[in-house]
Amino acid sequence: MFPKKFSQPIFLIIMSFGMSIIMSCVVTLVNTGFNDGFFDRYFNAFTFAFPVAIVAAFIMGPIAKIVVSKIVTKN
Repeated sequence: MFPKKFSQPIFLIIMSFGMSIIMSCVVTLVNTGFNDGFFDRYFNAFTFAFPVAIVAAFIMGPIAKIVVSKIVTKN
Protein backbone atom coordinates (compact mmCIF):
# COMPACT_ATOMS: atom_id res chain seq x y z
CA MET A 1 0.00 0.00 0.00
CA PHE A 2 1.01 3.58 -0.62
CA PRO A 3 0.87 6.49 1.84
CA LYS A 4 -2.08 8.87 1.46
CA LYS A 5 0.18 11.68 0.22
CA PHE A 6 0.61 9.76 -3.06
CA SER A 7 -3.14 9.42 -3.70
CA GLN A 8 -3.37 12.29 -6.21
CA PRO A 9 -0.45 11.17 -8.45
CA ILE A 10 -1.61 7.54 -8.31
CA PHE A 11 -5.14 8.63 -9.22
CA LEU A 12 -3.82 10.63 -12.19
CA ILE A 13 -1.72 7.71 -13.44
CA ILE A 14 -4.58 5.21 -13.16
CA MET A 15 -7.01 7.62 -14.80
CA SER A 16 -4.51 8.31 -17.61
CA PHE A 17 -4.04 4.57 -18.12
CA GLY A 18 -7.75 3.89 -18.42
CA MET A 19 -8.42 6.85 -20.67
CA SER A 20 -5.48 5.93 -22.91
CA ILE A 21 -6.82 2.40 -23.32
CA ILE A 22 -10.26 3.64 -24.31
CA MET A 23 -9.23 6.61 -26.46
CA SER A 24 -6.49 4.84 -28.40
CA CYS A 25 -8.85 1.94 -29.12
CA VAL A 26 -11.68 4.18 -30.31
CA VAL A 27 -9.46 6.43 -32.42
CA THR A 28 -7.67 3.46 -34.00
CA LEU A 29 -10.99 1.77 -34.71
CA VAL A 30 -12.51 4.90 -36.27
CA ASN A 31 -9.43 5.71 -38.36
CA THR A 32 -8.48 2.24 -39.60
CA GLY A 33 -11.39 -0.07 -38.88
CA PHE A 34 -11.31 -3.49 -37.29
CA ASN A 35 -9.31 -5.57 -39.73
CA ASP A 36 -5.99 -7.42 -39.94
CA GLY A 37 -3.35 -5.72 -37.85
CA PHE A 38 -5.84 -3.80 -35.70
CA PHE A 39 -4.32 -4.94 -32.41
CA ASP A 40 -0.79 -4.04 -33.54
CA ARG A 41 -1.95 -0.56 -34.55
CA TYR A 42 -3.93 -0.24 -31.32
CA PHE A 43 -0.93 -1.25 -29.19
CA ASN A 44 1.29 1.24 -31.03
CA ALA A 45 -1.28 3.99 -30.50
CA PHE A 46 -1.60 3.11 -26.81
CA THR A 47 2.16 3.10 -26.19
CA PHE A 48 2.27 6.63 -27.60
CA ALA A 49 -0.94 7.86 -25.92
CA PHE A 50 -0.25 6.70 -22.36
CA PRO A 51 2.84 8.84 -21.67
CA VAL A 52 1.15 11.83 -23.32
CA ALA A 53 -1.95 11.28 -21.15
CA ILE A 54 0.15 11.14 -17.97
CA VAL A 55 1.83 14.45 -18.77
CA ALA A 56 -1.50 16.02 -19.74
CA ALA A 57 -3.15 14.80 -16.52
CA PHE A 58 -0.37 16.21 -14.33
CA ILE A 59 -0.65 19.56 -16.14
CA MET A 60 -4.45 19.74 -16.34
CA GLY A 61 -5.29 18.17 -12.96
CA PRO A 62 -4.35 21.20 -10.84
CA ILE A 63 -5.83 23.60 -13.40
CA ALA A 64 -9.12 21.67 -13.43
CA LYS A 65 -9.26 21.76 -9.61
CA ILE A 66 -8.92 25.55 -9.64
CA VAL A 67 -11.57 25.98 -12.34
CA VAL A 68 -13.99 23.63 -10.56
CA SER A 69 -13.49 25.41 -7.21
CA LYS A 70 -14.38 28.71 -8.91
CA ILE A 71 -17.56 27.49 -10.62
CA VAL A 72 -18.99 25.28 -7.86
CA THR A 73 -20.89 26.90 -4.99
CA LYS A 74 -19.93 26.20 -1.41
CA ASN A 75 -22.65 24.87 0.88
